[in-house]
Amino acid sequence: MARIHLYVVAAACAVALALAGDPDMLQDVCVADYASPVKLNGFPCKANISADDFFFDGLRSPGNTNNPAGSAVTAANVDKFPGVNTLGVSMARIDYAPGGQNPPHTHPRATEIIFVLEGTLEVGFLTTANRLLSKTVATGDVFVFPRGLVHFQQNRGHGPAAVVAAFNSQLQGTQAIAMTLFGATPPVPTDILAKAFRVGGGEVEHIKANFAPK
Repeated sequence: MARIHLYVVAAACAVALALAGDPDMLQDVCVADYASPVKLNGFPCKANISADDFFFDGLRSPGNTNNPAGSAVTAANVDKFPGVNTLGVSMARIDYAPGGQNPPHTHPRATEIIFVLEGTLEVGFLTTANRLLSKTVATGDVFVFPRGLVHFQQNRGHGPAAVVAAFNSQLQGTQAIAMTLFGATPPVPTDILAKAFRVGGGEVEHIKANFAPK
C-alpha cells in the first residue's frame, strides 16, 4: 500500500511539473518569426533558420544601474532571442548598484531561479498567506521564487552585485507592484488606491508623481 501511495505521489508530481511551464512544442524547433502578421499565443515559426537564431550575447556585460531602483534587468527571452520560441525557457541577467533593488514584482507565467554571480543580496518572496520567506545570499548561492508570488532582491553589500536568472517560460511576464498600481495607463483611480492603502488621496497623488512617464 505504501508503494502504491508513493507511485501516486510521483505521478502527481510529474503531472504538476508537466503543467508548470509553457505548452510542449510539436516540432524540433520553431524560431520566432517577428515579421509575420499572424497573431497567436507565442510566435509563428519562420521557414529559414540558422545557428544565430539560437545564440544570444546580451548577458555578457553589466546593465546600466543608473536609475531610481539602482538595478538593471537584461532579458534573454523570446522577445530578444527567437530560438527559444516554444522551448519553454528563458534567462535574464540582473545587475545591482550598491543598495540597488529589483523592486517587488511577480512573474505570472514562470518560476524563477537565480544564481548569484557576485555580491551579497537579501532576497525573498511572500506567500498568499502573507508570510515573508527571505534569506541573505552571496556569490555561488542559488534561490528560487515560486511562480506568481511577489518577490524581490536588494543589494546589501558595499559593491555591485549580479545574478543570472532562469525561467520555465519563453516569456515569463513581469508585473512590478508599485509601477503597476501607481504608474498604470490609464491611471488607477486615486480613491481606490487611497482606500486600499488606508492613506489620503494627497499621499497617493504624491506617489503617482514618482511613477509618471518622463
